[in-house]
Amino acid sequence: MTSPKMDATGDQVVRRPLAGVRVVDLTRALSGPFASMILGDLGATVVKIEPAEGGDMTRAWGPFAAGQSTYYLSANRNKLSLALDFRHPDGIAAIRRMVKASAVLMENFRPGVADAMGLGYQALRGDNPALVYASISGYGSTGPAKDWPGFDQIAQGHAGLMGLTGSEGPTRVGAAMGDMTAGMWAALGVVAALRNSEHSGRGEHVETSLVASLVAMLGVQGQRFLSTGDLPERTGNTHPVIAPYGTFAALNGPMNIAPATERMWRALCIEVGLPGLPDDPRFKTNALRVSHRALVHSTIEERVRQKPRAEWMEKFIAAGIPAGCINRLDEVFADAQVRHCEMVRVVQHPELGPIPQMALPLRFETLDVQTPVCAPPLLGENSILILRSYGFAEDEIDSLLRRNIVIQHEFQPQETP
Repeated sequence: MTSPKMDATGDQVVRRPLAGVRVVDLTRALSGPFASMILGDLGATVVKIEPAEGGDMTRAWGPFAAGQSTYYLSANRNKLSLALDFRHPDGIAAIRRMVKASAVLMENFRPGVADAMGLGYQALRGDNPALVYASISGYGSTGPAKDWPGFDQIAQGHAGLMGLTGSEGPTRVGAAMGDMTAGMWAALGVVAALRNSEHSGRGEHVETSLVASLVAMLGVQGQRFLSTGDLPERTGNTHPVIAPYGTFAALNGPMNIAPATERMWRALCIEVGLPGLPDDPRFKTNALRVSHRALVHSTIEERVRQKPRAEWMEKFIAAGIPAGCINRLDEVFADAQVRHCEMVRVVQHPELGPIPQMALPLRFETLDVQTPVCAPPLLGENSILILRSYGFAEDEIDSLLRRNIVIQHEFQPQETP
């Protein structure tokens, strides 16, 4: 299937938790598209409105698969694409008309840009008092940093995440955690606001930022500082308050071992052939082991180096010691447990054919939210379909197309919605 099947109102026929919820998605790059993809996975009809010239900026970002950006493919399934000229007044008027008949609008422009375009919350709520309006920015729409440009690595540093990560120096997390965390918070906020709107009939402006989203995820390290004033130091791949706990080199590669309790610690010593180690005065308590972290780590690692990871895994798991391999991506996607969880689903792309996608990591007893409804759309793939579903007359559509205010991709789906 190349696009979600839609009924006369433009809603997806496939029933999922958010089926019937229309989302006008003005976001681009990663944080916003990731948020709207979650809503699309949950069944919302997401209309991705992109600049007619070039579309979402990530379409031009490599690496590419047969000419399609894998960056774009990662965050845009289960959406419809409308290519539109944002600079033309009639393009903005078309968006406002669609918002009037939608439940949600999502944007991640720099604060003030949407207002300047006539697409801010205050302007749109007059047309649709029940509108849930979601905004994602780098730092938030108010405050001394509101006008600063915000990108993932900048946010990881500003929010303290890089200050807690690495060993030799501050290190960014390998995936774009600021973008995707903000996207998850935004999606959760939209669902909560929709629930509130069901009861009150009133809309809501939901807002989050990359920096705030990451600060909220500092967890025990953040609470440690707030409660004690302690500044946690970077501990690399070792645990900040438990030892031994972290990454150890086995015969054929690194692995993680996490003996978090005294029982696990003693069991670990037995399994590596050091049953008397817990009686060493330097290692009798976790606090002592933390103070002698390097020594206890090297002592255990000297034994772990002697056997391959698989052999250690079998021994440790049987003894109730948490342990796991540190996998490359090829090992991740070949892993038996990952495959069992069906975290990779295949969807039919109009140009690439069948493509694998990472599924939503949620399972329901009676609902399927993991199977993709449609592949990330081509730029303007669904423009005419979308306008029709929002009640635009054929002569209006023809006029928009003729003046290049709206662009319809040349590709025509084999299945008509």
